[in-house]
Amino acid sequence: MSDREPPRRRVPGPARPARPAAGQRRPGPGARPPARRPAAARPAAPNLLRLGSPRPRLRMVSLALTLVLIAFVVRLLQVQAVDASTYAAQAEQNRYVVHTLAAERGGITDRDGVALAASVDAYDITADPTMFTSKQLKVDDGPEQAAALLAPILGVDQDSIVKKLRPANKALRYVLLARRQTPQVWTQIKDLKSALNTKADTDKSTVNALAGVFADPSSKRVYPNGDLAAGILGWVNDDGKGGGGIEQELNSELTGKDGKIRYAQSGGRLIPTAGSTETPAVPGSDVELTINRDIQWAAQNAITEQVKESKADRGYVIVQDTRTGEILAMANSPGFDPGDLSEADPDALHNWAVEDAYEPGSTAKVMSMAAVLEENVATPLTHVVVPNRLHRGDRLFKDDIDHATWNLTLNGVLAKSSNIGTIEATGQLGKTQAQANKVLYKYLRKFGLGSYSGLDFPGETKGILAPPDKWSTSQQYTIPFGQGVSINAIQAASVYSTIANGGVRVEPTLVRGTKGPDGRFTPAATPKKTRVVSAKTAKELAQMLESVVDDQEGTGTKARIPGYRVAGKTGTANRVDPATGKYRGYTSSFAGFAPADNPRITVYCAIQNATSGSYFGGQICGPIYKQVMEFALKTLQVPPTGAKAANLPVSFTP
Repeated sequence: MSDREPPRRRVPGPARPARPAAGQRRPGPGARPPARRPAAARPAAPNLLRLGSPRPRLRMVSLALTLVLIAFVVRLLQVQAVDASTYAAQAEQNRYVVHTLAAERGGITDRDGVALAASVDAYDITADPTMFTSKQLKVDDGPEQAAALLAPILGVDQDSIVKKLRPANKALRYVLLARRQTPQVWTQIKDLKSALNTKADTDKSTVNALAGVFADPSSKRVYPNGDLAAGILGWVNDDGKGGGGIEQELNSELTGKDGKIRYAQSGGRLIPTAGSTETPAVPGSDVELTINRDIQWAAQNAITEQVKESKADRGYVIVQDTRTGEILAMANSPGFDPGDLSEADPDALHNWAVEDAYEPGSTAKVMSMAAVLEENVATPLTHVVVPNRLHRGDRLFKDDIDHATWNLTLNGVLAKSSNIGTIEATGQLGKTQAQANKVLYKYLRKFGLGSYSGLDFPGETKGILAPPDKWSTSQQYTIPFGQGVSINAIQAASVYSTIANGGVRVEPTLVRGTKGPDGRFTPAATPKKTRVVSAKTAKELAQMLESVVDDQEGTGTKARIPGYRVAGKTGTANRVDPATGKYRGYTSSFAGFAPADNPRITVYCAIQNATSGSYFGGQICGPIYKQVMEFALKTLQVPPTGAKAANLPVSFTP
């Protein structure tokens, strides 16, 4: 036998019944097997659209979002870390606004505290041009609508407002429409803005064309007395600076120091909770002048009336305290209103009393007589023979009137205002004419000629006084009687105040002092004093000047004041026309002081180029002297001395 077993046969078993289809019951025991159906042919499968996989799209979206987030993170890091300080500064700059707080300009008063110039509240009307664009207002004519409303209120040309509201620089956010408007003007604009706002809330077709108009607090200069003392005060220009007079001279003291306020804003409005910082403005100092308002008014009225009556170019009056040098009045005509320069004559915007240089004429003879007396070459009673004509140098000299030979005292030479007698008297000052010229020049300089007066006033002239070696042949003989030399009105008044003050010249002053914001008064510096002639010479000159007014032969009889002893001198000089440089017309003047024996007040008057009526100083300036002097004596309550006049003789019998 073989070791390999034979293969086993697999005997087939009974067949397994088929599984029922889904939904069919399984046949139980004894159930009849289902009949077989013939197989049906299967239909062909349709062609279906299969969607692509979403995963690539999700990857792209995720990548894009990641890049965006990265960009945001980078930008955030730049803003909050790298450039944080820069953006913070810019945000703060846009959020916070800095405004200047204008300092209140100091006031100007007279010696008694009466206001001559003051500052009142005002507003600068401004606008933001970006708020008038068609995009902002939804209309194309926003600037035109605003200009039509503002022009009549501000008194500004409508076209100029439109031009400012449509600037070439489209980014410009500030323009100035009008300076220093009254509170009433700003209230009117605010009320109009409010009315337009209210209407715009109910009527959507209404445009508030004034929404971009604002106001900055400011101040306005006012002059309560109109044109009174305008030449002294000056004015304030559009920039808030002094444009002339005391306003210009003391601008730094009057101006003060501006402050600043910094606050948070939104939409142009203050955010109260954000806090603010403020540096207060420091007001300017008040200035107290030496002027007496009432005397200034009297002087200004008097000179204004005479200039009109004489149809003159201009005139001025100076009133001075003889003891202190203080100017009590300085009046000019014609004048101007410093509060409204729109109607002012440009030629009137001056203080001609200090700016005008002119030949003084015979009022200067008092200096020649002072030199003669002080040098002891003559006395008031010295005899002087005055011929009808006098030949000196290259000229033939004469007096104002033709006359036979006069036999005058030196006092009479001054009383009758003789040019020839003055030439003869001053010729005795030296052995030669050249020596006499030097002596006279010395005294003219001591009296203040050829130098600034000491007022430090803007535009002041020091006049013209050439040194004696430069005097022409004719000047050697004309300067002693006031031709060939020029002065201003302050210098002329100071000459007579020097004589009235016993021969001591006190520099004229116009400012008594200043009062700071703390209320403390600081007096002005003490004026310089200079001895010019002796007290004896000054007294003799005062007596000689009385003869000019009191003696019937004197030229100043129209200046007499009942009850008072008056010293004075007339002047009528050929006038140099500033336009041509040639002589045309006359300078008429009168100078003097009272009481003559105890002087308190000096008055000087000059009128330029009188063309109607008399042009002699004694005739047109003598009455002004009397009118102003009488008023000043009463105002200052200066009583007559009661002493009798010296009555020095005017002539002698040979």
